[in-house]
Amino acid sequence: MIKVGLTGNIASGKSCVESILKELGYNVYDADSASHKILEESLIIKQIFGTNKREELAKTVFSDKNKLKKLEDIIHPLIRQEIISFFDKNCHEKIVFASVPLLFEAGFEDLFDKIIFVFAPDEVRLKRLIERNSYTRDYAMLRINSQQSQEEKIKRADFVINNDKELCELKDLVKECLCFLTF
Repeated sequence: MIKVGLTGNIASGKSCVESILKELGYNVYDADSASHKILEESLIIKQIFGTNKREELAKTVFSDKNKLKKLEDIIHPLIRQEIISFFDKNCHEKIVFASVPLLFEAGFEDLFDKIIFVFAPDEVRLKRLIERNSYTRDYAMLRINSQQSQEEKIKRADFVINNDKELCELKDLVKECLCFLTF
């Protein structure tokens, strides 16, 4: 089984690539959805931060690196274990994907045979965040700057999908990437 990590910075289009992979019949673990569920159910997070509501928590942790680190120290080990379980459950598949927004920040590279990074220019990501999430420009920049730079992640990825075009072109790029993975 080939274990592929799918990652990209906020508003890069990871979810679009994930949807395309599912549409093509691949099993994809979604760490973003899993982390939302963990937040909702965690009494420890609520005790430590005073809330486990995602948007309230985001405003707290993205303005304080120490609080962000504390939150990640709780969530990342749980996500790691879920990814391993996902691989175990899908061991009969030829290739499986795990979509992990903070793959590099969490140090999850060792879980994967290959890593795909979804790239979009910062100005495109900023526009998407403002439109999609109704963020202010300053808050959108805070979220963008909370992650490792795209340039650094590109160096660490096996494949890069440039997502600054139309959806039909993105599908072609995903299919092209799959050819390299299954070759």
